[in-house]
Amino acid sequence: MQTEQNGTDEGTGVAETSGPDAAEGDARPEHPRRPRWWRRRLLAVGLVLLLFLPLLVAETALRVNYAGDPAPGTRTRHRDALWLGHAWVDGRKTDADVTALADRLKDTGIRDLYVHAGPLEHDGTLPASDHPQARRLVSALHRAAPGVRVQAWLGDKLASESPDGLRLERAATRAAVVASTRRILAAGFDGAHFDLEPLHSGDRDYLALLDHLRDLTHAHHAVLSVAAHQIDPLPAFHSFWGATTGHPKWWSQSYFGQVARRVDQIAVMSYDTMQPLQSLYGGYVAQQTSLALEVTPATTDLLMGLPFYHENRFGHWAHAETVPAAVRGVRLGLSRTDAARSRFGVALYVDFAATEADWRAYREGWVK
Repeated sequence: MQTEQNGTDEGTGVAETSGPDAAEGDARPEHPRRPRWWRRRLLAVGLVLLLFLPLLVAETALRVNYAGDPAPGTRTRHRDALWLGHAWVDGRKTDADVTALADRLKDTGIRDLYVHAGPLEHDGTLPASDHPQARRLVSALHRAAPGVRVQAWLGDKLASESPDGLRLERAATRAAVVASTRRILAAGFDGAHFDLEPLHSGDRDYLALLDHLRDLTHAHHAVLSVAAHQIDPLPAFHSFWGATTGHPKWWSQSYFGQVARRVDQIAVMSYDTMQPLQSLYGGYVAQQTSLALEVTPATTDLLMGLPFYHENRFGHWAHAETVPAAVRGVRLGLSRTDAARSRFGVALYVDFAATEADWRAYREGWVK
């Protein structure tokens, strides 16, 4: 018979291990609990990986997209374009400037000049006072550079992300834009080039406007051209970006095709891409070129924008978005998707910010 005496067994002298006090004294956990700050750190690392791993994968894919050699013959088709600033129509440019520009265009692939003749007013009207020297300029360019088409570059800020701007949903505004285009064509321009931003993917009012503009320009044997947003680098990326930032930025590939089918010429603004390295930017341009080629009709001129400017701001790093990287990207995308396409070119943005190095890179990389 056993009796308790000071917590030991009389027969053995060994302390009992039963009971709550004993369990608390002897029990040792196999894995000590991590402090809360450590668990929070692990959670933070997990969230960072969740957010940045897809970005890392996407950027790696762009770098891979920049590899390889362009196909032989992926050079200018002599359908390139150049954006020109407002100084050409407000009296600041002289006949000597026209002569110098004509000399600059020799031995290039540039066929179209987009001359800034606006901007449109928010109601769609275009005051004649905005382009007092338009007729004189067009005549002078036609004499100095025969075969080059001079288009009026028209645009405005849209009220798509703020209360201030042009409202395409108003029929009266769209009618005013058409009337403004009629008057600009009467001034002698060979076509009208539209840049309306920010234009959200799927905007049906824009498509309706293009239908009316196409009827007008074709009746005048003129060109209808547009500057286009970039295409979703990932499916439905514009929806995700719009939900998180309020600025969708990209168009779906399907919407890009709908716009391309309504115009004679579409120029992708393939700059301001947020890419930090030349290789990533070039890979991005290659991807954009392929995506655009896939949905642009063979009857429409497709142009890819080249960055002839050197600002540093959010979305654009001048050291990364260079003409050589863009040209190589364009050639790679063309090589992989439709190397023999004839209605294809590049568009140079913009004349007043361009350097001699930009022009040299364009000539050496694309023209030669």
